Amino acid sequence: MWATLMCSPVSEEVDIHVEVARTSENGAGASPTSSAPAPASGGRPHPNTCPSCASHYRDDELHAALRVCRVCGYHFPVGARERIEQLADDGSFREFADDLRSADPLGFADLRPYLDRLAEAELKTDLSDAMVAGGARIEGLPCSLVTMDFAFMGGSMGSVVGELFTRACDDAVARSVPLVSVSASGGARMQENILALMQMAKTTVAVDSLHEARVPYLSVLANPTTGGVIASFAALGDVLIAEPGALMSFAGPRVVQQTTGATLPPDFGLAESSFEHGLIDLVVPRAELRGTVGRLLRLCAGGTLTPVEPTSMREAPQPGALGRLFRLLRGRGHGPAEQNGGPHA
Repeated sequence: MWATLMCSPVSEEVDIHVEVARTSENGAGASPTSSAPAPASGGRPHPNTCPSCASHYRDDELHAALRVCRVCGYHFPVGARERIEQLADDGSFREFADDLRSADPLGFADLRPYLDRLAEAELKTDLSDAMVAGGARIEGLPCSLVTMDFAFMGGSMGSVVGELFTRACDDAVARSVPLVSVSASGGARMQENILALMQMAKTTVAVDSLHEARVPYLSVLANPTTGGVIASFAALGDVLIAEPGALMSFAGPRVVQQTTGATLPPDFGLAESSFEHGLIDLVVPRAELRGTVGRLLRLCAGGTLTPVEPTSMREAPQPGALGRLFRLLRGRGHGPAEQNGGPHA
């Protein structure tokens, strides 16, 4: 693992484009408190303006709504640390390996040097790279938690992201607690070339270590999860959960259509289509994500599930997801039950 603590100064704004196709539906809900402002310079809409229905929100309104549009249900992007705030119990997250920094062993430069882009991304997001990893509790249940931030160079996976995910797997195995990952990425980081592609194999082997140790792995796919990330660790969870409207495909619809010459359906690569075709286990709105993950962690720990009314769930869990969990749990226990949400002896 190469690492460096010094980066060159930045000069101009990074421009990252990722193709995201979505379908939208009008729904009932409270109206936003302000109208959408005029697009910023360059024609880009305001980041707090819903791209689906053009509703506009204040920062505090979006934060309180978990960054979900109250009018149409569109899910805005969520940063890595805000995602931790949404999922983990207050004060329970303990970050590790936050001193890792990407180096530039290839001396890569496109329009600008790679180190300039890294420095700007770090200043923009206050993160050392596109992933944050640490130990946490979700609804009182211990786990190892990793979250990705698309704002850091498109959430691209380089050597630091691969190392952080691997260390999270090692932590989960060492403590016999489940691993929970939340992915949002455009794929492998081109500036690291073959070093980035090597992380696909590295993270896949790390997931294999979880399987060998009978440690559960819950993978949440946010919008977008594409390229080398969906082709490696993001798609290898024991349970795959996606947020509504999330794009999850190796290549975007436009690239696929241009390459194959085929006419693609409007929901190509979206979470709902992937669920219908059995590629993922659940599509869970963000407001229900913490509770869903908590119930799955309690099941993994051998604890008791909280009874709910059938009408309170949007969709019943698919047998495939639970069946895979039960097969996984036939192995050794994951630590004492009373330490993992189960009943005391």
